This record gives sequence, structure tokens and C-alpha cells, in this order.
Amino acid sequence: MQAGNAHYRKLSDLPETVAVFPLSAALLLPGGRMPLNIFEPRYLQMVDEAMGSSRLIGMIQPALDGKLRRDGEPELCAVGCLGRIISLTETGDGRYLISLGGLCRFRIAEELPVRTPFRLVKPVPFATDLGEDARANEVDRAALLKAFRAYLESNDLQADWDSVSRAETATLVNALAMMAPYGPAEKQALLEAPDLKARAETLIAITEIALARENEDFSTSLQ
Repeated sequence: MQAGNAHYRKLSDLPETVAVFPLSAALLLPGGRMPLNIFEPRYLQMVDEAMGSSRLIGMIQPALDGKLRRDGEPELCAVGCLGRIISLTETGDGRYLISLGGLCRFRIAEELPVRTPFRLVKPVPFATDLGEDARANEVDRAALLKAFRAYLESNDLQADWDSVSRAETATLVNALAMMAPYGPAEKQALLEAPDLKARAETLIAITEIALARENEDFSTSLQ
């Protein structure tokens, strides 16, 4: 897997610990790109330290049940995604605008006690994310594009369908999953799908459910 100028081919290429950035409804997937506006002092420090070492941080959602730790910080979902900082811009008003290149998913083995204001975990990376997905050719591209086109049309949204239709399958599935305007639970389900085929099927199912709900709401409003 490549992120920016760096190549990661085996687990030993990854750090044993990584800082995590909890952010609800944010989905980073391998091969994807996520822009972030960093302004909290603790996360500015996190970015500074990441830039001085591996340039990797872990994107992860707060626990879906809203549970908090004793210190008031949220518990975390079990699975997140490692991202490499592939660009950074200083705004002049104390913020960083960064772009993360998605690398591989990870499961939290342990959260470490820290003195830093940001959180640190021991990740167990998904080794399969570093190589080609063997089931990419099993993705039903036509069904995926049909479902997503229907969702966009239902919500008066636009997309560059020429570019979308030309995209490589893994890029297509992960890009659509990341841009899909769904909630934290749906985003986590997409993240944790075991492979690309399962992620595409999950995205189709979520989209079809969303369309059915919209149709029900429209029918109810006419009664």
C-alpha cells in the first residue's frame, strides 16, 4: 500500500504505537484521502509529533453507545484506520490543514497511559489491507453505481459520473463509502466490512434502506 511518497508492504513497516484522533462519523479507508482542519491545541501537538516521526495517526470514532471514561473522554470503537499525513498547510491563524492518505485498518490492542494531551494506542493492523484485495473483481459495480445514483438524484445531488465510472474498483468503493452522508453506525459498518466486496454490498444495502425511508417519509407527508 502506498500513501503519499511512502510504501508500506509488511507489518514491520508500521509503528508499534500510534496517536489516535477520535472523530464521529469520519471514515478513512485504505487508499482514501481525508482532509482535516486541525485547531485544538492537543491535536496540533499530535500533528507536530507525528510529522517528526512516522507521520501516521489513527482515525477512529468515539464508541457508538456514547460511553465515557472516568476522565470524561469518550471510549473508542475497536477498529480505526491508520493514515499518513501526506500534506500540511499552516493557515497563519494557528490551524493546520492536513490531508491523510488511508493506509490500513487496525484494531486497538491496548490504550496506553500517556502524559501527552492526545491519546496513544497499540494497534493491530489488518495485514490484508497492505496488499491487493483478492475480491475486488467480485464487486457488482453496476449495482453499486445504480444505488448511489438513485440516492444522489433523490437528494438533488450531483457527481462527475464520467470520472466515477472510470475509477478503479477499490478506489470507487472506498471513495463512495467515505463520501456517503451516513451516520456513525453506518460508517463503522463500512469500515469493519471484511473485504471490498462486503463493503460494496454493505454500502448498497445502507443506500437502499435510506432510499426506502425517504420514500416512506414522502408518502406519509402526502397523506
